Amino acid sequence: MSAAEADDRAESIRMIRDSAAAVAPPGGDLKRVRDLRFQDPGFDAGLFRQMGEMGWIGLRVPEEMGGAGLGVGEMCALAEELGRGLVPEPLIPAALSAQLLAAAGGKGPLPVLLAGEVVVLTAWQERPDTLEVPGTPDAPRRFLPMASGADFFLAPVQEGGKLALYELPAARCVPSIERTQDGGNLGTITPNMAEATRLADDVGEALAEALDEAALVTSAYLLGGMERAFAMTLDYLKQRQQFGRIIGTFQALQHRAADLKMQVALTRASIEAAAATLDAGAKGDARKAAVSRAKARTAEASLLVQRQCIQLHGGIGYTDEYDVGLYLRKAMVMANQYGSAALHRRRFMAVSPEVEE
Repeated sequence: MSAAEADDRAESIRMIRDSAAAVAPPGGDLKRVRDLRFQDPGFDAGLFRQMGEMGWIGLRVPEEMGGAGLGVGEMCALAEELGRGLVPEPLIPAALSAQLLAAAGGKGPLPVLLAGEVVVLTAWQERPDTLEVPGTPDAPRRFLPMASGADFFLAPVQEGGKLALYELPAARCVPSIERTQDGGNLGTITPNMAEATRLADDVGEALAEALDEAALVTSAYLLGGMERAFAMTLDYLKQRQQFGRIIGTFQALQHRAADLKMQVALTRASIEAAAATLDAGAKGDARKAAVSRAKARTAEASLLVQRQCIQLHGGIGYTDEYDVGLYLRKAMVMANQYGSAALHRRRFMAVSPEVEE
C-alpha cells in the first residue's frame, strides 16, 4: 500500500469513527441503553433504520450490490465506537446476513435490510461454542442475537454436500426467547422448511468468511467497551479519596491500572493486525489464524479488564445503577459469540504455521 493509499484509508476510518458519534456520542450517558434493557425487542428499530441509511449494515457489501464496499478495518473501527456506547442494535449479525444475501446474488430481502427497514438474522448455529455449520434441515438453530426483533431468518441447509440458503419469515417461524445478562435476548428457532424460500445453492465459503469477520468485528466491539470502562475507572481513581488521599496515588492501584492498560493495548494491536491481514486478502489457514488469535485474546482480556474495573471502583462498581457494571454484563454475553477463547485457541493451534508440531 502506497503512502497516499494509507492516508486515504486512515481518513476513511476516521470518518467512520466520526459517523458513529451520531449513535454513540463519546462519553455520552447510557440512559437509552438502560431504557431498552429487558424489553422487547431490546433495541430501537428507528435507530437500526438510521444505521441502514448511514450505510453501516452494508459496509462490507460490494457497491454493485448496494453496499459501501469498504474493508474489515472500517467495520472494526465502527464496531469499536459502538462498543464504547454499548449500542444494542444487532448490527453485527445483520451485517453477516447482508454478506450472505450478497453472496446469493442479492436475492431475498437484501435491499430492505441494507436500508435498515427489516432485521434479518442468520440461523446457523446448532450447538454451543462452534463455528461449524452442519446445516441440519430440521435441527433447532440457537443463540440468535436480538431474535425477538427479527423480521426474517436465513437458514443454511446441507444439500448434496453444499450449504444451500433459505429465507424464512419470522411470522412463520416464531423464536423462543431467553433473556441475557446485559438485558438483551437470544432466540431459538426450528426451521419450517415448508415455509422457506430457496435463495442460493451454495453459500458455504461465503458463510465461513462472514463468520470469521463477525468474530473479529465482535472483538472490536468488546475492545471499545474495554477502553470505555478503563477510562471510567481512571477517572474514578483520580477523584476518589481515602484516608485523605486520592486513591489513584496508591502504588498498588497504579500497578493494577498499568496492567489493564497493557491488556487493552495488546488487544488493539491484535485486532488491527487481523483486520489488516483480512483486508490484504488472506485466505484459508492464514485468515483463520489471524482471526482466532485476535478473538482468543479479546474474549479473555475483555472479561479480565471489566472485572478489574469493577473491583477498582470498590462497592459502587457492583451496583446496577453505576454504569461501569453494564460493560461487564455486555462482555459476559458477547465474549463467547462467534467462538470462545478456548475454541479460537484450539483453531489457532490447528491452522497456524507459527506453531510447531
